Amino acid sequence: MPERNGPPDGQEPHPPAVGTLVVDTGHGGRVGEFRGIAGPYWSLRPVSGGAEWEAEPERVRPVDRIERLRAENARCNARSEGRVL
Repeated sequence: MPERNGPPDGQEPHPPAVGTLVVDTGHGGRVGEFRGIAGPYWSLRPVSGGAEWEAEPERVRPVDRIERLRAENARCNARSEGRVL
C-alpha cells in the first residue's frame, strides 16, 4: 500500500504555491513542481521538463533538503544539455 503523508483522514490537504517542489509518494517518490489543481488531483511537472502528471494530494509531501538539491541539480544539467524545460 502506498505511503500516506497528508493530513489526517477527512481533512483536505492545502495546495502549495505554484512552482513549489514536492514529492509524490504515490508514484515512487517522484519529485515534481506543483502546477495547479485538476479536479481531485494536483498537477505536478518533472523538474527537468516533460509531461505533467496527476497526483493524489494526500500522497504528496514537501521535498527535504537532499531531494531539493538533487532536483535543482537535475534542472541545471537539463539546461546545460539544451533539453527543453
